[in-house]
Amino acid sequence: MKRVDMTRRFTITTPIFYVNGAPHIGHAYTSIAADVLARFHRLNGEEVLFVSGTDEHGQKVEQTAVAKGMDPQAYADEVSASFRQMQKDMAISTDEFIRTTEERHKGAAKALWEKVAANGHIYLGAYEGWYSTRDEAFISEDELVKKPDGTFVAPSGAPVERVKEPSYFFRLSNFQDRLLKLYEDNPDFIGPVGPRREIESFVRQGLRDLSVSRTSFKWGVPVPNDPDHVMYVWFDALANYLTAVGYPDLNDPRAKFWPADVHVMAKEIARFHCVYWPAFLMAAGIDLPKSVFAHGWWTVEGEKMSKSLGNVLDPKALADEFGLDALRFFLMREVPFGGDSNFSRRSMITRTNVELANDLGNLCQRTLSQVARNLGGVLPERGTLTEDDQAMLAMVTLLPTIMSEQIERKAITDALEEVWKVIRAANSYIDRQAPWALKKTDPERMADVLRVLVDMIRGIATMLQPFMPNTMDKMLTQLGVQDDERNFAALETLIPAGRTLPKPEGLFPRFVEEEA
Repeated sequence: MKRVDMTRRFTITTPIFYVNGAPHIGHAYTSIAADVLARFHRLNGEEVLFVSGTDEHGQKVEQTAVAKGMDPQAYADEVSASFRQMQKDMAISTDEFIRTTEERHKGAAKALWEKVAANGHIYLGAYEGWYSTRDEAFISEDELVKKPDGTFVAPSGAPVERVKEPSYFFRLSNFQDRLLKLYEDNPDFIGPVGPRREIESFVRQGLRDLSVSRTSFKWGVPVPNDPDHVMYVWFDALANYLTAVGYPDLNDPRAKFWPADVHVMAKEIARFHCVYWPAFLMAAGIDLPKSVFAHGWWTVEGEKMSKSLGNVLDPKALADEFGLDALRFFLMREVPFGGDSNFSRRSMITRTNVELANDLGNLCQRTLSQVARNLGGVLPERGTLTEDDQAMLAMVTLLPTIMSEQIERKAITDALEEVWKVIRAANSYIDRQAPWALKKTDPERMADVLRVLVDMIRGIATMLQPFMPNTMDKMLTQLGVQDDERNFAALETLIPAGRTLPKPEGLFPRFVEEEA
């Protein structure tokens, strides 16, 4: 009898980031959001594959490298390394980092092409139309935007040029009905609602066959059996998700992680992931990802980020100034995940001081300093629980269930709010119970209250690990929680009484803006 594998798995990807410049806050945001989801699922006992990487082919990369007097590969190596460093700086826990210039990826892209072609979905023709090198996208006549001077640009504002060259085409027009049925049968395939409506509207307007090769430059994956052509950069790039699971080797140990549970990205590339990608996979007879989540854009102090304005935010500089976990918290907390967001220094400072330093930091410090001072730093037994105690502990006991439901919906910001409800309740509880006063009137009750608080903070810190991994590691250590007691399932077991806790130290200092 064949053994049934009951292991729960979760596969999550960021897009592979295009090597046309240094990482900025938008790249960090996507990576941190995906990292929160990956860490949450790991702590929930699931086997996780978290994929990221860099997209290194295309005309724009070739042109940029030439302008810098560099070989395209050397340029790609340099910029790809900066994205690896960004993920290290942001504590991103990727399992696979795919580079499209790697031989393993070229093999996967060629295998996908050959499968699609063998199934009759690719044909040779000629492309004549508009192309945006900056967007690496073909622009149809009805998508062009006319400027006041009479010239045309892409919807993104990028310049376009008229292109005429031999090209292989993918029969995208044959997949319109299948894509619409996919969206109808799987309403959660595209999230949130805004991008889903835009994608559905785009497909209903009619799909044209897609040019999937270029001959005017050479920096790309050669088309199988026709080296005069290189693959269209998006056909090449999207195949990275299959590279990560060992495609086309179905016996690769990572093959079990396909299909992906969710592709996370910014909304400007949703069309490639929600139209082209599922159509390519349908054409190849490969299972589709379960969902695509397209989050919004970041502005800075209310203005669009741009090099010309000089307001492009460096995530490493922000982490150095405010603290990495404070930055991760702010990016996930400030605006509901999926919507457009604005980075404001004032908001960043307020969140840091009010919610981290005051709400969470003071709760932990007040509790543990009293355990150290009044109980010799030894964790007491859990005593007889009052109704107030039971109500507080019930709130923290429900956190894993409530937050799992929020995370399943990609409602990252809502999940954080659930934790803060418990933090605010715990602060009200400590003020009500006043253990500092109970020390004189009822020392036994004081110990009971402090034990309830320690148990509440343990639950809070455990559930906040995906968001602030470094600081919550320190907080759990101060609570006497051992390494094997930090996953969600471990919350069902109390920390044994009698453990001596380390000396408490403040974890969230208040941020004070230096005077100019």
